[in-house]
Amino acid sequence: MATTFKALSALLSYPDGTLQDAADEIIAVIRADGLVAAPLRADLEAFVGELAAADLIDLQERYVELFDKSRRLSLHLFEHVHGESRDRGQAMVDLAALYEKGGLALAGSELPDYLPLFLEYLSTRPLDEARAVLADALHIVAALEERLTPRHAGYATVLAAIRSAAGDHAAVQPDRSDPPAETEGDLAALDAAWEETAVTFGPGDQFDGCSVDRLKIQMRAGSRDARRARA
Repeated sequence: MATTFKALSALLSYPDGTLQDAADEIIAVIRADGLVAAPLRADLEAFVGELAAADLIDLQERYVELFDKSRRLSLHLFEHVHGESRDRGQAMVDLAALYEKGGLALAGSELPDYLPLFLEYLSTRPLDEARAVLADALHIVAALEERLTPRHAGYATVLAAIRSAAGDHAAVQPDRSDPPAETEGDLAALDAAWEETAVTFGPGDQFDGCSVDRLKIQMRAGSRDARRARA
């Protein structure tokens, strides 16, 4: 089991006093697992220290501003795949079934594609399996990291750490030195890169009459344009 994924899940969750109190434990887990590359680990530990020392109300306001007010920074994975299409419902059902098969029970208010919840599920699986499942979503993680870097390098570091823990050797430390602002040209290029990219969750085996292969989704540039206009 890779408890680093649970630690990273906590760092991406809505901050509360429990998170601040667990700062030392989170750092200890990340160090003990050794899944995050050393340069990233140093920045990650610095960010955990910032979370522990900051005013909780300020942390919560910043979190809402980042993740709850723009779909482009949504931590719900299928927002970047389906948007509001009807396919999203079946994808949610299939992902929830994957969790259930793995023994992770969902609370009534939890959406299965919430990235912290997805990471919590991965933390319950053997490392090789967790990495195989996560690999199919890494391009979404990388896109979020890229979009967060100009806004909040600390949270961008958490996304980079996810990729590092997944065995993605392209995961690098986010550049904190005056990153360029995003432009419409940058967004159009990113959308074009996603247009023909499919995302899968799970190895594609059968369970309870449902195939995880149904979670293969084609990214469509048109839906990206529509959501960007609403962001």
